[in-house]
Amino acid sequence: MESDTIKTSKGDLVIRFLGHSSFIIFWDGKIIHVDPVSVEADYAKLPKADMIFITHEHYDHLDLKAVGFIKTAATKIVGSPEVGKQIQGAIVLKNGDTQTVDGLTIEAAPAYNIKHMSAPGKPYHPQGVGNGYIVAFGDKRLYIAGDTENIPEMKKLQNIDIAFLPMNLPYTMTPEMVADAARAFRPKILYPYHQGETDTSKLIALLKDEKNIEVRIRKMK
Repeated sequence: MESDTIKTSKGDLVIRFLGHSSFIIFWDGKIIHVDPVSVEADYAKLPKADMIFITHEHYDHLDLKAVGFIKTAATKIVGSPEVGKQIQGAIVLKNGDTQTVDGLTIEAAPAYNIKHMSAPGKPYHPQGVGNGYIVAFGDKRLYIAGDTENIPEMKKLQNIDIAFLPMNLPYTMTPEMVADAARAFRPKILYPYHQGETDTSKLIALLKDEKNIEVRIRKMK
């Protein structure tokens, strides 16, 4: 498994990349799983979670089997209202909510489609259903966008140090849409994820002149 280490004011933030939208964050003694899904890793062999973030209820983000392997009696699970319907005891956040959980300040951001539809008038991800999350790890703010496009709310974000932006059609964004969003809110480190078969070199080319945005490509198909 690939991993990156990023310095924060309270020690190293380590991100271990599993695939698609699944990854693990290690920070300040905490183990945080994001969108755990069984096809991305053998969760029976992975460390137990202090916290789990689940962006929305689709099968490639919410997998109850994977959650079962890493959940303990003390695990805090943060999810959207639809996730809360499937996981008893989850901490439910809706778009715009902010809550502190075990010392972490978590903001739930909107995540939805404007352009890409499964049928006329039916976006793959309707507004108000799924979440993105902005989490403060010491002096670093990390944005997990969830399944979304380059929506107006995303472009207004400020002070984002690390961003995970989805990049695959028809469900989320094209490289052009990711680049457009990145130019607007200017994360210091940008990870495209949920990327399917998208050619990540296109995003690198689009942002090659943006010296203050570091694009990092990892195995997140």
